[in-house]
Amino acid sequence: MQTWDMGIKELQDETQDESMNTELLTVNMGPQHPATHGVLRVEIKTDSEIVAQAIPHIGYLHRCMEKHCESIDYRGIIPFVDRMDYLAAMNQELVYSMAVEKMLGTEVPRRAQVIRMIVSELQRIASHLMAFGTYALDLGAFSPFLYAFDEREKILRFFEEISGARLLYNYFWIGGVWNDMTNAHVSYIKDFLDNFEGELEKYDTLVSSNKIFLERVNNVGVLSVEDCFNYGATGPVLRGSGYKWDLRKVEPYLLYDEVKFDVPVGTGERGSTIGDCYNRYIVRMKEMEESVKIIRQCLDMLEPGPVIGKVSKVIKLPKGEIFYRQECPRGELGIHIVSTGEKTPYRVKVKSPCFTHVSMLPFMAPGQMVADFVATIGSIDIVLGEVDR
Repeated sequence: MQTWDMGIKELQDETQDESMNTELLTVNMGPQHPATHGVLRVEIKTDSEIVAQAIPHIGYLHRCMEKHCESIDYRGIIPFVDRMDYLAAMNQELVYSMAVEKMLGTEVPRRAQVIRMIVSELQRIASHLMAFGTYALDLGAFSPFLYAFDEREKILRFFEEISGARLLYNYFWIGGVWNDMTNAHVSYIKDFLDNFEGELEKYDTLVSSNKIFLERVNNVGVLSVEDCFNYGATGPVLRGSGYKWDLRKVEPYLLYDEVKFDVPVGTGERGSTIGDCYNRYIVRMKEMEESVKIIRQCLDMLEPGPVIGKVSKVIKLPKGEIFYRQECPRGELGIHIVSTGEKTPYRVKVKSPCFTHVSMLPFMAPGQMVADFVATIGSIDIVLGEVDR
């Protein structure tokens, strides 16, 4: 019997007595609802305030991205990849670009690799800042949202300087990056990092150790490591359950094997249970600290040189296929490309961590209060552009 069916039966048994019979109420949360973090509709069946069943309904943001890729050349696909996880577009571009480069055998200049790492980690910080601000907003705190957006704006301003765009960048090209970083950009990043470390301390005082916040997220939406394995969870969701797995460490790409950083995992601090909403939240907060360390080391590694390798104007991949994955802010993003030797791919398939995590909601919801279910959705940090594609 499926988990949610068991939840319904248990609730019906508990409420069944001689004097009162109850019925489950079906409520639609979304698709336009601030707690769903996008156009997600969750059909929930409740007994009073207790959720017995939750069924996610997706597809409201479906754009046929994978089908479009079959009629577009390899360079032209990058703007489409941008629009999946639009809060971490740089990371999405990087996975796709490196998959094509790997199949093509393109050598990316060292300076371009360092710039890619700097930009990717800045994008990770920007993404986690959005997760932090909106999560606090979901639970009733408004000020953290403003603080987070103030810092995120500084990163977006830098992205606008180097790419010309604030959200969808088309900055990582096959072979490198399309625009170099200047000394002024380096100084701007250093100033941002110096200030941001103090901001992280502020967030810890304001939210992470806040008594009301802790009562809302501790021991809520607990996922064991086995649960994560069963559903294929990755990224902060998996690490929040205490399992140390990060592709930047276990399968290093770019120059991640040349920098020192830690992989934060849930430890059950501040009265929480490993694998609950708090641990998924705090992993993201600690990851921002590690991203700061990585960026500082990358700035020291910058050397003069080209920022894009030699790539043919018309890209034709050899016949064959490749599956390539990287550690994005929301988990492992995989790209599967099948080539027939033409200038357009035969198939591009995306393995989305957000899709995987949405699929876990029916398992996590039964027995929770509706308010706790809101905290659970926020803790898995989904972006519907990547879920629906």
